[in-house]
Amino acid sequence: MSDENDTESLDGKLLIAMPGMGDPRFEKSVVYICAHSPEGAMGLIVNKPVMDLNITDLLEQLNIKANRPIKGLEVHFGGPVEHGRGFVLHSRDYAAASETLEVNDEFGMTASLEILEDISNGDGPANCLFALGYAGWGPGQLEDELRANGWLVADANSSLVFAKTDQDKWQDAIKSMGIDPRLLSAEGGNA
Repeated sequence: MSDENDTESLDGKLLIAMPGMGDPRFEKSVVYICAHSPEGAMGLIVNKPVMDLNITDLLEQLNIKANRPIKGLEVHFGGPVEHGRGFVLHSRDYAAASETLEVNDEFGMTASLEILEDISNGDGPANCLFALGYAGWGPGQLEDELRANGWLVADANSSLVFAKTDQDKWQDAIKSMGIDPRLLSAEGGNA
């Protein structure tokens, strides 16, 4: 049995929900992992837009005046934890000083009003995804879910994460691993 401290970090990886996961909040979810350590994990669901809220309305609620129309930026359900808090997953061409978590060379995550102000002024990142709430796991919880075959782990790439077609991200993430999504079963096993 391996020590939890020997667990490989999943920072910057995608978790792809397996069929039959059992938690409807994560059914067919694709989660970008922003931070993973022995203390737990934090990620953002990148393929579940919030249907009754758009970014313009949200900026208005936050008293941020958009100086230009913001097109194509949807509000996503980032996960069930702190769903009143906003997070922006973005390309690394943007950083808000100490408020940006540099996940890897391709992705950063910022949770401040400054990034929303910059986006509304046209000074934001080239690519971004806005999410309310996040997915969180306590120590060892994600590892247990992985052992129980609840998730597939895939490499993340910006073309998939920032794709405009959220409904295709789950299948596209699975296909990126060379797997036909139709062949996945809700039944799992360990070899």
